[in-house]
Amino acid sequence: MCNGMQENMKRSILTLFVAVAAMLAVACGRSGRYVTSDGAILGTTYHISAHGRGLTPAGIYAGMMDLDARMKASMSIFDSTSLISRVNRGLTDSLDEHLRFNLELARRIGEQYDSRYDVTVEPLTEAWGFASKHATRRPNIDSLLQFVGYDKWHIDGDRVVKSDPRVRFDLNSIAKGYTVDLAAAMLEEMGAGDYIVEIGGEIRCRGVNASGNEWNIGVDSPVEGNMSPGADLYTAIPLQDRALATSGNYRRFYIDGNGRRIVHTIDPRTGRGAVSRLLSATVITDRCATADALATMFMVVGADDAMRMAGSMRDSVQVYFILDDGNDGYEIFTTIDK
Repeated sequence: MCNGMQENMKRSILTLFVAVAAMLAVACGRSGRYVTSDGAILGTTYHISAHGRGLTPAGIYAGMMDLDARMKASMSIFDSTSLISRVNRGLTDSLDEHLRFNLELARRIGEQYDSRYDVTVEPLTEAWGFASKHATRRPNIDSLLQFVGYDKWHIDGDRVVKSDPRVRFDLNSIAKGYTVDLAAAMLEEMGAGDYIVEIGGEIRCRGVNASGNEWNIGVDSPVEGNMSPGADLYTAIPLQDRALATSGNYRRFYIDGNGRRIVHTIDPRTGRGAVSRLLSATVITDRCATADALATMFMVVGADDAMRMAGSMRDSVQVYFILDDGNDGYEIFTTIDK
């Protein structure tokens, strides 16, 4: 989660765009009651708009920079000195609160959904070039899959116990959402009653925006080449007191020497990129870390299973899926109440 994270972080991430400029304009019209803060974090950008007594842009920015440093020190697979990098190399088995929380949450989600979400895919994401600067021309998938799976490790107190020292973790599919949750908690501790936090497209909000309405979140069109978040929006989703994350493969992929399209969302069961007619998966739930992981999981399972699974979750999780309709257009599946 350093500067390289923008290039290597999960997923060709389908970035959701918060219309910050619009919010700023409205906020100014209400006597500056809402303060905003923008900056760089985890190799991507963040945007915050918040309302509360005593909030200042400088105070929010300082808090976000402290959060950035702590998250990189804990969970960046691109920083050789981070805790997760040292755990991956077998230099320590100790966990801090951040690693333990995310590993435990990832295990619960993975075990609940038949190991279709798995954070031990780091050997695979590295081999395919999404967790390193260089891809392996012909990765030996079978040899790498022996180090992938929830049966290969467990947590004992504040320690992680691996069945093989070559088991390695990649939390890029959950870490941004988790950081959004921490940023939201920070704002509430600062006294914010209404706010929106967006980090690289992952979002959590509370209350209302400066105009007194629900926050309105734009979803980008999943068109290859749409590399500018917010430039080409497909729809907007109203959001209040919830978290939202999305995943997709239209931004993070490459064409290998044989003309194959290699996508960044790796299926932990096959060791290969997961490609289906599901182009993007947007997930709404209470915690952004959970939404982040579920969005990745839906991309792994593919269109039919994703729609079936989402239908069974609708009491606690809502989704907005954009699918290829087979005729150069889109099909929409959603469980969001209108």
